[in-house]
Amino acid sequence: MFPDDLKYTAEHEWVRTPGETAGSVRIGITDFAQDALGDIVYVQLPEIGDSVTAGAAVGELESTKSVSDVYSPVTGEVVARNETLDATPELVNTDPYGAGWLFEVAVTDGAETSELMGSSAYEETVAS
Repeated sequence: MFPDDLKYTAEHEWVRTPGETAGSVRIGITDFAQDALGDIVYVQLPEIGDSVTAGAAVGELESTKSVSDVYSPVTGEVVARNETLDATPELVNTDPYGAGWLFEVAVTDGAETSELMGSSAYEETVAS
């Protein structure tokens, strides 16, 4: 249910290393999170060049049910954002681990990613 090649946060974000840009990680929300949110109708993401801090809110996902913060799982600088989501935010629902990715961060502390959960630990978190 949760891809083994990703790391996860308690806030339901996933991290893929490496990202498309050298030294970066790609970030999105999990299938569990998109299902809980419902139909995503608007995505607000950090801008390229923004500094982000692990655990801090950096954007929002608006659904037909509610508005939810997006948190950065790592500290660094935003090097890419999924511009496709401006026109098609529903990709977060239909392909959360692929075309529905949110943004990429050039990580300043590589140890942060090793502190994130593996798929089995994340699965236990959402099951409880």
